[in-house]
Order: sequence, then structure tokens, then C-alpha cells
Amino acid sequence: MRSYYLTAWCSGLVRKMSLSSLLSCFRGTNIHHFSSHVELCAYTVFNRQCLARGYAKKATPKGKGKMVKEVLKGPEVCRDPEKLVSYAIGVNIYKQGEDPPLKPKEEYPEWLFQLNLGPPKKLNEVDPDSREYWKRLRKEHMWRFNRLHKGKRF
Repeated sequence: MRSYYLTAWCSGLVRKMSLSSLLSCFRGTNIHHFSSHVELCAYTVFNRQCLARGYAKKATPKGKGKMVKEVLKGPEVCRDPEKLVSYAIGVNIYKQGEDPPLKPKEEYPEWLFQLNLGPPKKLNEVDPDSREYWKRLRKEHMWRFNRLHKGKRF
């Protein structure tokens, strides 16, 4: 086995001593597997902590300053009042094609104009026999449970 050296600072003098001499107390035992295992562990510990401590080159981020990040631009804002009144701006999700034109109010279903666009209804405002009530109740219980267990640790 290679002999590794540990540099020890003792009373201002630098002394080199082999690691195997430090572990000689384990060699006297009759358990050879134990002593070889201890030597291997000690070599690993000394190599990681003493021999290479603080001397490694600091990692630098690769490509620093070489590539310039492109700034993503959002969609262009349409300011034409005639187009805003006659087309559904922003509905087309494809790169090609145009936004669909708006149809008269009679061509759309009636439920479309009855949708709740404001804040969601509170639990006491909803009918207890509806599915919406039970979904809302489940959500509120989950929010309460999460609030109560937020500060608890395992």
C-alpha cells in the first residue's frame, strides 16, 4: 500500500509522519480485517480533510460573459379601436393566422353572458345541495388544514 504522509504542525516545526505509523496500534491486534478496514477509512478521511483542504481551485461559472441572454418580448399591444371592436384580439394562439372576428350577440349561447366574472362566491352564498358547494367546502378544509400544519415540524 502506498505510504501517505500527513503534515503535522507541532511547536512551529513541520514534521512528516506516515499514516501507517499512526495506525500501528491497530496492527497489533489479531483481527486483520478490522485493521485493514480502519486503515482504509483513515486514509480516506486524512486524504479528504488534511491533504487537500482548501487548496482546490474555486469553481468558476462556465461561459460567463460569453453569451448574452436574449430578452423575451411580449406580444404587441393593439391600439387600433376599430380592430379592438371587431376582432377577438389575443385569441389566436398560433404564429400564423388572424384573430377571429366577433359575431353578433345572438350567435353566442346564453350561458356565456351569465358566467360569474367576479370573485368566487362564499360558502354561505352557495346552495348546499350543489356540487359547487361541496367542492368549495373541500377547498376551504384543505386551506384550513394547511394553515394549521404550516408551522409544525416532523
